[in-house]
Amino acid sequence: MTPEENDLLCRVAGDAPMGQLMRRHWTPVCLLEEVPEPDGTPVRTQVFGEELVVFRNTSGQIGLIGEHCPHRGASLALGRNEEDGLRCLYHGWKFDIGGNILEMVSEPAGNRMAAGITHPAYPTQEWGGMVWAYMGPPETMPEFHPPAWAPNDQVKVTIAKAVLPCNWAQVLEGAIDSAHSSSLHSSDMVPAEVSGAEATENNWLRPSTDKAPRMQIDRTGYGFRYAAIRKPIHNADVNDYVRSTVFVAPSTALIPPNNLYNVANINVPANDTTTVFYFIAWGQPSQTPDTAAWRKFLGQTVGVDLDDDYRPLRNRDNHYWQDRQAMKAGNFTGITGFPNQDIAMWTTMGPMADRSHDHLGASDIAVVEFRKQMLKAVQAFQDTGKAIGTGADAIPADVCSFQTMVPKGKDWRSFRVAPV
Repeated sequence: MTPEENDLLCRVAGDAPMGQLMRRHWTPVCLLEEVPEPDGTPVRTQVFGEELVVFRNTSGQIGLIGEHCPHRGASLALGRNEEDGLRCLYHGWKFDIGGNILEMVSEPAGNRMAAGITHPAYPTQEWGGMVWAYMGPPETMPEFHPPAWAPNDQVKVTIAKAVLPCNWAQVLEGAIDSAHSSSLHSSDMVPAEVSGAEATENNWLRPSTDKAPRMQIDRTGYGFRYAAIRKPIHNADVNDYVRSTVFVAPSTALIPPNNLYNVANINVPANDTTTVFYFIAWGQPSQTPDTAAWRKFLGQTVGVDLDDDYRPLRNRDNHYWQDRQAMKAGNFTGITGFPNQDIAMWTTMGPMADRSHDHLGASDIAVVEFRKQMLKAVQAFQDTGKAIGTGADAIPADVCSFQTMVPKGKDWRSFRVAPV
């Protein structure tokens, strides 16, 4: 990639074309657990470089409005959440969830200046444990449809969140890169004599020792599916072990499941060099871990692994708490929690990876496809205004990631499997 293509892929703030494309999709802005009650504490957030505040009003409705008061720019995240509005502490201006000014107590009675002020506000939806917003032009707003990882309200969804100091695209590339797991996560995704991927309390087991999978792509209107095809431990002469990942443009990955639950992640650009990373377990309520167990398993617990703003306590300065003695004893990375292993790789690439220096190989087919497809998509968006994965090109309800044994000679693209 050229430096110019890298910028086009990565940058999302302001008028950046990729950010404008992403604004044509419903986007998570925070977890529901962050705004649990009416008149509760407002939450500061940033999406596509825009500083915003989320609050649940007295009636229980969720608002997403610009953080900075249009009067003098003070933060509304510090405001009083009361009587169906958010009141700025500085001069008492009060805003509803639509960004309308309800009161201007510092101005004389009858002052009409409120009618001429437009404050940023975006429509929201509550679904799948998240607050979603549509931040594109109102005239292009699509109907909200549940994401593939929360297809209905009977599915249990459990989410870990981390705010990472790097660009969204290098996080997404890690999520869709199946080849790295055989090395980076080899002490947590352990080869074993099992018939398929299995989850235990401490590990994910896999029926293959093959570290060099063959990659195949199936391009679609919503992104692409691809298969990482490995030799299984047993019956390698008649079967292939296939792990099929789904990229849902612009920023979601459906990751192959284990025997108990499905896995997904979504990567929301806070700005050009910060990403809100959501790692999701979903499936049958009886088999999907609860929030505390999921975050403990991943090493993503607030107050233990993350600060109160979901920022990792492991970082480059403290070597991600890497244990070299554990490495000498056989642990491959010395870093606890496989998302933390990923985070170490993503963040040490720098705030925005320079892809013009990459040397890509056969194992990088999915990464190459992502780059090509999203560059093509953003160029098409600039030409036509249509965003990838919208309208008739939205992901069908029957598409999911999977992992299974496939008889040799059978095309994995035709293989159909229901989510766990």
